[in-house]
Amino acid sequence: MTLTTPALLFPAISLLLLAYTNRFLVLAQLIRKLADEERNRHQEANTRQILLLRRRISLTKRMQLAGVLSFLLCTLSMFALFLSLELTGMVLFGVSLVTLSVSLVYSLWEIQISTNALNVQLQDVEDKLRDGRQGGGA
Repeated sequence: MTLTTPALLFPAISLLLLAYTNRFLVLAQLIRKLADEERNRHQEANTRQILLLRRRISLTKRMQLAGVLSFLLCTLSMFALFLSLELTGMVLFGVSLVTLSVSLVYSLWEIQISTNALNVQLQDVEDKLRDGRQGGGA
């Protein structure tokens, strides 16, 4: 294994961390919007959204942590290979790949919850539309 092998992961991990940061910023924006709505009026859907947002924040934190750890291990792998510690470099690179995989699994889990949150929002809109039709037609 050469020094360039772990170096190939650098752009991918950097882009992955950027994507995770963007997801976190979107979550923060959603939470602020939900807090403003909750101040104005209490809604059943908001309570469900809050629970989903808490889970998403926790998963985002875990996937960012695993991504950063993967990046650090990849860097240490390159340093070990630079010092001609081939076995250490290979082990660190292997662990880096495992932590990157863990990060991606957390990302998949968060995407699933995000989809559920959107379905909650859509259900709330559909319920309001249905109630509006029933109230207007009576």
